Amino acid sequence: MSKITKVIARQVFDSRGNPTIETEVFVKDISASAICPSGASTGTHEAFEKRDVNNKKYLGKSVLKPIEFINKVISTKLKNINIHQQEKIDYLLISLDGTKQKKRIGANAILSVSIAVKKLSSKIKKVPIYKNLLISKNFKLPYPLMNIINGGAHANNGLRIQEFMIRPDKAKTFSEGVRMCFIVINKLRDLIKKLGHSTSVGDEGGFAPMINDNESALKLIVKAINLSGFKNGKDVVICLDVAANELLKNKKYSIHSKKYTSVENSIENYLRLIKKYKIMSIEDPFGENDWSAWTKLLSQTKNKIQIVGDDLFVTNLERLKIGFLNISANSILIKLNQIGTVTETLEVIKFAKLIGYNTIISHRSGDSEDTFIADFAVGTDSNQIKTGSLARSERVSKYNQLLRIEQELGKKSKIHSIH
Repeated sequence: MSKITKVIARQVFDSRGNPTIETEVFVKDISASAICPSGASTGTHEAFEKRDVNNKKYLGKSVLKPIEFINKVISTKLKNINIHQQEKIDYLLISLDGTKQKKRIGANAILSVSIAVKKLSSKIKKVPIYKNLLISKNFKLPYPLMNIINGGAHANNGLRIQEFMIRPDKAKTFSEGVRMCFIVINKLRDLIKKLGHSTSVGDEGGFAPMINDNESALKLIVKAINLSGFKNGKDVVICLDVAANELLKNKKYSIHSKKYTSVENSIENYLRLIKKYKIMSIEDPFGENDWSAWTKLLSQTKNKIQIVGDDLFVTNLERLKIGFLNISANSILIKLNQIGTVTETLEVIKFAKLIGYNTIISHRSGDSEDTFIADFAVGTDSNQIKTGSLARSERVSKYNQLLRIEQELGKKSKIHSIH
């Protein structure tokens, strides 16, 4: 018998030291737990994160009310439901909330339950989580999109762009990809030290040197790639997360300097950076509702680089369909807590695959030791994972889990292709 016997939630802390929810689901004496992450740079269309805003003991950041709802209401509602009925459980949670953005219960409460259910189902079936998602049978490892310099909302420096990342395109295995990134990161650390900057890291583990312009960061990265014995744009490529929502005012953008300028000027600057630094992926180049700007950029890059929607799509099927009709992007960032359940996230991934988009599974800047997204990336046949740098254990834990999966797959283990 695999019927849920109880559900227990508790308040724990994320990598930023803020309260978050951990939920443990039980079938008799067997249990599995999941911790919900939290974002800093969030889209307005994301599912709602519920906190106790009036609880001054935790500066309005505690999650004790949603936890109480899980322990008193959700636990009762899920009792005696078969743990393997993920869709039934998720839709019950969605209907219990009854709002479009999960504002009643909170997506943070719902997601911690949803992931714990999937984990426990896998545990009872005695299969790895990635084999219990039933999307792919030929498992491949994703390419790491590794954050190496933090800016924007993730750091206190003057960089406009939020994340400068590298992707080891020449790697033939996941472990080789991680090794390549490791070398570049170490060379970058040496360069930053020589410049007299701090090598302390930002929220996602990338360095956060006091650099004030994007091109200085890009030049440093190119130099680090070259010093590592790799060729920029071929062996290792540079990828950006602009988080342009934070840089938008009166339909103008301050992406490339503090000065606000038109969409057309911003695109010209993007095209110049793409050519000069061989950039192969740009996430959130424009605001979440500026559909026409996205369409113009995709058209002018001739679909040759990855244009990734994060705040644009917020892992939401309705918004993904609008983006597809507007020809706004060719890739989607997948964050489970943007939508709130495993089932809804899988629906978005299936549609993205249907329309030929790359799917990139992503962490949040406030994350935890929970490694679910590592299995999720493999199990959903996603060709990239974005989970920070090779620093801070809440980031490294995901890479370590992928290395375990690679070893488990043995000779069958292959890294994905980027298209």
